[in-house]
Amino acid sequence: MGIRLALGATSGGVLRMVLRESLCLVLIGVAIRAAAALMSTRFVSSLLFGVSATDPLTVAAATLLLVFVAAVASFLPALRASRVDPMVALRCE
Repeated sequence: MGIRLALGATSGGVLRMVLRESLCLVLIGVAIRAAAALMSTRFVSSLLFGVSATDPLTVAAATLLLVFVAAVASFLPALRASRVDPMVALRCE
């Protein structure tokens, strides 16, 4: 990131890049998780009480919570890294 900032990238551009890449990975993971959850409904339904294995509200809430936590977890370090002085970052690398 220090090299990108030193070459003229804006801090907002670096922040968007990091968020886009991390949320892309999260969405791939959500898709894989959804497929795995649908394939394992018979096993999971025996472990759940009061909720079906394909309850849309529960699945949507878990997915939104996962995406929100991943967005916050990637936003905070990206924000900190985008505020670093490019010369300081280049001296460390």
